[in-house]
Amino acid sequence: MKTLIKNAAILPMVGTPTADSINAEYFTGCVAWEDDRIVFVEPGQGTQAGMGAEDEFLAQNPDCKVIDGRGKLVMPGLINTHTHVAMTLMRNAMDDVPLMTWLEDNVWPFEAKLGADQIAQGARVGITEMLAGGTTTMVDMYWHEAAIGRVACEMGIRAVLCPSFVDGPRMEEFEHDLTETLAVAASKEAGGRLSVRIAPHSAYSCSAENLRRAVELAKQHGIGIHTHVSETIDEQRIIRERHGCTPTEYLCDLGLFDIPTIAAHCIHVTDRDIEILREHGVTAVHNPQSNMKLASGAAPVAKMLQRGVNVALGTDGAASNNDLDMFDEMRTASLLAKFTGSGLIDGGDSTVLPAYEVLKMATVHGARAIGMEGQLGVLAPGALADIVMLDITGPHYFPGNNLVSALVYSAKSSDVCGVWVAGTERRRRL
Repeated sequence: MKTLIKNAAILPMVGTPTADSINAEYFTGCVAWEDDRIVFVEPGQGTQAGMGAEDEFLAQNPDCKVIDGRGKLVMPGLINTHTHVAMTLMRNAMDDVPLMTWLEDNVWPFEAKLGADQIAQGARVGITEMLAGGTTTMVDMYWHEAAIGRVACEMGIRAVLCPSFVDGPRMEEFEHDLTETLAVAASKEAGGRLSVRIAPHSAYSCSAENLRRAVELAKQHGIGIHTHVSETIDEQRIIRERHGCTPTEYLCDLGLFDIPTIAAHCIHVTDRDIEILREHGVTAVHNPQSNMKLASGAAPVAKMLQRGVNVALGTDGAASNNDLDMFDEMRTASLLAKFTGSGLIDGGDSTVLPAYEVLKMATVHGARAIGMEGQLGVLAPGALADIVMLDITGPHYFPGNNLVSALVYSAKSSDVCGVWVAGTERRRRL
């Protein structure tokens, strides 16, 4: 299948714009793809090279599907780098309570009753929500990930499936789920869109023995790790009491970070923790809305970025968010960072986490987190055709001063009018 979108505002997320290059991050032009790969991304409207590429593509592909992108913006699909997609089943049922009450009295008892069929139903709702809102890749952590993977195959989203475990009887179930999930990801139906990581829940809920077992299994299967790290002050206290160090130091000592690792939250991290994350290439995933709602704290995102840590963006689950809206998450991430400051000075700092940096967290950094930098999160020749189109004619975009700022501070997920994953249309409305 060959497709061309023309006359659109194109945001390729390639390069590093400077502060004085307002609007240089995007241009009016076209993007074309064949099957699952982008063929070209070019300026248009009178630019000889761009118009030449467009004309040549159309001449060589007269049966190409052409979409007029006037009034639209085209950008890479968003990457939700930490979620629990089936927790849509708990949306709005467990609100306004302390974190440990939320977990011990609400979430864990509810989850104990869930089987694969119920989890698949919750995943279907969550994937529908994400695709509708421009998320083309999710990194999901849960039980019965094989069931979630089968739904992902059917619905066409790209997914990193992370079978999870805590200490107790679920360990045996986890190893079965891991084997089954690996088979689903390798199946013909997955079309290469699915991959797998191992997800020990956290340093405080998994024994050292089971954490080492996760490392062994990851090495055995040649896959990465996804875990929660330093989400709460209580977690810090528990690990210090048990092991005399921070959760980050503890997991590093156990060898988790010798494997490609995605660390969700990273709120209560020390300067040494940040250095460990950087040294080991660990991605920290910021989940601002969930962290705020559960009063967990605010991750030092600006400091981590400044010190070279790859920081991506996630929604967490719908039980603690309460949606899977990455546009809303981007806006919150930027505002929270400005309100809390850079971590390098006292008080707020309105200059930190500018719009383009937040967009990178939701695209480029997410791709780097899952080992697909240059393949996802950008519009570039040879990259995978995971593409999102937004209608930018609404009054909340007027007068159109800067579309990059608009995407973070003004856009809504309901503006998404076209979604393609691996070149296949997954959502379209006029």
